[in-house]
Amino acid sequence: MKRLVSKISWIFIFSIAMAYLEAAIVVYLRRLFGIDELILQVPPFDQQIAVIELGRELATLIMLLAIGWIAGHNIQSRLSYALIAFGVWDIFYYLWLNVFIGWPKSFLDPDLLFLIPLPWWGPVLSPVLISLLMITGGMVVLSENENNIPVHFAISFWIPLILGVMLMLYSFMADAIHMLPASTAVLNDLRPTQFNWPVYLIGLGLASASVLQLMTPQKKK
Repeated sequence: MKRLVSKISWIFIFSIAMAYLEAAIVVYLRRLFGIDELILQVPPFDQQIAVIELGRELATLIMLLAIGWIAGHNIQSRLSYALIAFGVWDIFYYLWLNVFIGWPKSFLDPDLLFLIPLPWWGPVLSPVLISLLMITGGMVVLSENENNIPVHFAISFWIPLILGVMLMLYSFMADAIHMLPASTAVLNDLRPTQFNWPVYLIGLGLASASVLQLMTPQKKK
């Protein structure tokens, strides 16, 4: 257990530091482009910047997966560490931004969350709740793996999880999906409509039910 706590502590340290760098980049970009409100002041489309930004987001995912791969000893523990790293990084990204520029002012402030494979929009609270779920699920799996007990994921785990993830993704990308087929330039000028909370909450509930199964002893073999 002591070894597990040590590894998780270093995952937290790495993710918090990485979140600082990510938030700093956003502050620099906002200052360079003169952006006060991201949702209303998206800069004109630039092909080179768009490619670089997509590469930066992909690099972020690779870094989080890599730290999980280094920390873990099997596929379950590696993915669990990566999920924890992602969740901590995402939460502290918003915390650092609030420290730097006083944004977000509330959990309901809208944000451009991701660009892969389409632009994601949603209130800050939506990714934070998912991040907390990722951290919880990762912790549960790691607590079992530390005792060399592999976690068996039943079909009753996968079905609600997959459905929940699909519903949440749709709630984030609905505006972009409805614009398809559209060029990257057109998607760049897209502005979000009202967030679909019912679809998101149903998806979050289904995903939470899967994580709850992991926390229920009789569901483990």
